[in-house]
Amino acid sequence: MPVRVTLDVMLARKKVRARDLAAQIGISETQMSLLRTGKVKGMRFDTLSKLCLILECQPGDLIEYDRDETDLSVED
Repeated sequence: MPVRVTLDVMLARKKVRARDLAAQIGISETQMSLLRTGKVKGMRFDTLSKLCLILECQPGDLIEYDRDETDLSVED
């Protein structure tokens, strides 16, 4: 998938523990782990907003798009 969550990078930059961040934004540690590893298909805007607020960043700091991985075989 060409869209990736780069939450791990931001956590390292800000020196924030995933467990602490999960507690602050009100999600489980399991859900945080899934977000960190990119094993999610989507993210609620509410969760993204809370992440940005706590980490003092923009959504683009947490999500990355790699054009080279784009799947152009979209069916109508």
